[in-house]
Order: sequence, then structure tokens, then C-alpha cells
Amino acid sequence: MLSDIEIAESCRMQDIREIGAKLGLSEDDLELYGKYKAKINLKDVQPKSKLVLVTAINPTASGEGKTTVSIGLADGMSRLGIKVCLALREPSLGPVFGVKGGAAGGGYAQVVPMADINLHFTGDLHAITSANNLLCAMIDNHLLRGNALDIQEVYFRRCMDMNDRALREFEIKGVAGNMKGCADYTRTDGFEITAASEVMAILCLATDLGDLKKRLGSIVVGVNSKGEYVRAKDLHAEGAMATLLKDAIKPNLVQTLEGTPAIVHGGPFANIAHGCNSVRATYTAMSLADYTITEAGFGADLGAEKFLDTKCRIAGIQPDCVVIVATVKALKLHGGAAKADLSTENLEALKAGIPNLLKHIENMRDVYKKPVIVAMNRFATDSPAEIRTVLDACEEAGAEAIFTDVFLKGGEGGEELAKAVLAACEKKSQLQFSYSLDEPYKQKIEDIVTKIYGGDGVDYEPVAEEKIANLEAQGITGLPVIIAKTQYSLSDDPKKYARPTGFRVHVRDIIYKGGAGFVVAVAGDIMLMPGLPKVPCAEHIDISEDGVISGLS
Repeated sequence: MLSDIEIAESCRMQDIREIGAKLGLSEDDLELYGKYKAKINLKDVQPKSKLVLVTAINPTASGEGKTTVSIGLADGMSRLGIKVCLALREPSLGPVFGVKGGAAGGGYAQVVPMADINLHFTGDLHAITSANNLLCAMIDNHLLRGNALDIQEVYFRRCMDMNDRALREFEIKGVAGNMKGCADYTRTDGFEITAASEVMAILCLATDLGDLKKRLGSIVVGVNSKGEYVRAKDLHAEGAMATLLKDAIKPNLVQTLEGTPAIVHGGPFANIAHGCNSVRATYTAMSLADYTITEAGFGADLGAEKFLDTKCRIAGIQPDCVVIVATVKALKLHGGAAKADLSTENLEALKAGIPNLLKHIENMRDVYKKPVIVAMNRFATDSPAEIRTVLDACEEAGAEAIFTDVFLKGGEGGEELAKAVLAACEKKSQLQFSYSLDEPYKQKIEDIVTKIYGGDGVDYEPVAEEKIANLEAQGITGLPVIIAKTQYSLSDDPKKYARPTGFRVHVRDIIYKGGAGFVVAVAGDIMLMPGLPKVPCAEHIDISEDGVISGLS
């Protein structure tokens, strides 16, 4: 079979103006980035379509194919005559050159131009990085020039869109001349990956340019000697930052291999950030199509929880159906099978791993009160007995399961799933949240851990306790919480597979994101700047003398 990049490069793309016309967009509504990419420039969007959220089990080394299924589902709906639009996240260069090699789908279910989307695309992540680091430069310049705001501790950190563990922590010398009254004061700083930055979160939550500018101004950059928060607006930084983001806030229009419109915009990770594409992109898709297919990062304990508890509250939307993606191979890994043996039938390991899927079904159906469809990404090695085992387990749990062939067949392989999703969307449902915004922060975190993860409770480092107390003492309450933890387990221990019980989650830090409007609880050993694996995908990505790219997938 052809590689993903070979499939993508061999397809005949439609002019992006033709794709826009499928959504009722005129050429005046588009800002063209060549023939196959465009920014959508709509000021008035009115969300009206049905919304389908695609999520997954806890990811494994075998891969689950959530984006691939999202794309295949949209193409399947399109083949059924449905006016549908995708709303996906933009890939980060960190995973592209690190562990994934690409994040634009796979096989015959891809968004294109694939290489452009995986690399610099329309420059959104570079703009976010620049806006973030402009604020950092203004902070250090302010300290050097007299520190009129009396900043005594800096919270805001630099970012870059690449995995570089060496930048997690370093010392800045000589710029903080009037900080803490010491001319040679040295402070510790560090980088986050752009996908985890607050500016990324702000871009993805802002409803328009005015809201973007207001949120940027509310970023907490540090505290003064009285313990009061100093914000970006105190440095008069929000105007220049918003100027850098004036184009990045506009959603990007591309297409699938089959010509289905796809809006790809915003890219926060779900393990260390809020994991959803931009509100603007979702609003736009929902205003132009009859059905919108969107996804949330990693497993349903991370991306879907944040989509439902945070994005849906802020945006005033809710999904009509939730699709949970899994594979037989991934479930066997959760059940203890070795990666080298996944192609061999192993009913014992499969049955041991299925509880991970069942927990996510329960969460979406019983906690959030949403209809659930399970999409099993089929592999040729899935045995009839393994397929039957999964179908029976899902049926017993009260969820319909569909084995899809979107990787090999594109939209044709997604038609059965599309029909099941269309039927599920007709069921009446009302979104319930896993916690109330009126609760104290500790109770919100406890609710997520006990209801969604299935844990026994939460333990806090003293610094986390202190920061929560400080927030509530200053009257900063009523905000959603984002838990940053490993994606590989329902717990905060990446080695606890399937459906662990009897565990407690360890919160070591609390980060107040004043501009984004949420509080982050950092759990376990999760890092805000990932590192590269032993053999990064960058070693296999190449370009020939005539410009042909290889190694992207």
C-alpha cells in the first residue's frame, strides 16, 4: 500500500474556492493562501448544525486513528448527501518531528494538502509563538528599565513549537536589574511547547478580535511585592500581541481527499492544555453545514472532558452524539499484550483491555448524558472472535459499535458509521457537566478524578494548596479546571493500563490562566515541554532535490 504522503500527493485536489462554494462561501469570504488553502473571513456566524464529537480510548503505542475516523466519518456523511464540515486541530511541529510524523489523518481518510498542514500551514502556530515571546521580551525589558510595576516573581514563560527538553528550565542573567532590589538578580525561566501555551488557549477560546485582545490583556505575567497579580495589560502588551494574531484568529479552510470541506484551526494538546480546536472554527463550521464533525485530543478522559466541561460552557454549544474510537490492537495492549504480538489473536488480553473502553462509554453516557457510538478502526489482523468479543461487550454496555474501514476505503468505509451517527444525533439529550462552576477548585478536581478517571481522590503538594488558597482569597472563583496529566492512563501513572482502581491523583502545581479563563492542575510527572523519543520521526523525514517530501505520515 502507498504511504500516507504518497496517497496525499497523488490525489487531485479541488480549487479551494470550489470547496468554499460547497459551504455557501463566496470568493470574497476567503483569503487565499495559494490554490488549496484559505482563511475564512466571516464576521457573523450563527451555530445551528448538529455537532458530533469524536474522542477515543486512552491512546497506546499502536495508535487508534481518531483523526482518521473523524475524516472518514465526514466523507461517509458526504457520500450520503449530507452537507457536512470537519472542524479539526492544527498539527504541532513537536509531534510531527517527534513521535507521530504527522497528524492529518491516514490512508484514504486524510485532509490535504497534507504536507502543508503538517508543516507551517498558514503560519498560525508561528504567530502564536511570536505573540507569546513578545510578551516575554516586554516583561524582561520592563524589569531592566526600572520595574515600575514592582514585579517580584515572573510566571509567564516562553514557548516554541518543537519538542526540546533542554529548554524546560534555564537561568536568565543580567536582565532583571531592579527585580528584588538586586542588580545582578538571576531568575529561572523555561519554555513550554506552543500547543501548551496560554496564547494558544486564548486564540482557541476567543470569539472575535475584541475578545482576543481582552483575553490577552488578562494574562497573568507575575506578582508584585504585595502578592497582587500583574497582567499583560499593565505592560500595555495586548495591542501588539493581538496585532500579531490578526490573521491567525481566522479559521483555515482545506479539504479531505474526497473534497469534503474541513476547517483546521488551533492546536492545543489535551494532555497539557485544553485539547480542542478553536471556538471560531467550530462556530463557523456549525453555521455553514448541517452536520459538524469535530474531535478532541487524546482519550475521552482528557480531550472530551475538556471539550464538554470547558469549551461547551464557554462557547454555549453541546454535541448531539459522541463517537469513541478504539482498535482491537489498542485494547489488547491495555490488556497486557506485547506490542510485537498484537497481530495474533489474544482474547484474554482483549477482554482485560476492554474495560478501558467501557469506562469511557460510561462517562459519556452516564456522566455527560450523551448518546454514544463506538467506532472500531478495523485492522486486517482482527480475528472474527475478537470482533465478536468487542461487539458483545459494547452491546452489553448499551452502546452500538461499528467496525470501520476508513483507512483503506475512505468515505465508503465510513458510510455505516455515518448512518449510526446520524441516527444517534436524532435522540434528544441535554449535556450535563462533571462538576459545577460554583464549587471550590479542590471539589472540581475531585469530581473529575472520581467521576471521570475512577480514582479514589486527590493529594496536593504544599505549593498547589497555597496557590488554590490564594486564588480563592482573591475572589478568583467560578472558573473551569484543566487537569494536565498523562494521556496513557485514566490515572496519573502512565503504566496503569485498562481501567485502574484504588488510585489517587497527585497534583503538584496549580497554574492560573487569567486570559484563557481557567485553572490548570498539573498532575503526576507531566511536562509542559515534551522531549523527543529515542528515534524521532525527524530522522526519517526528507525532501528530494525536486521537492518531493517523504517520511510524513
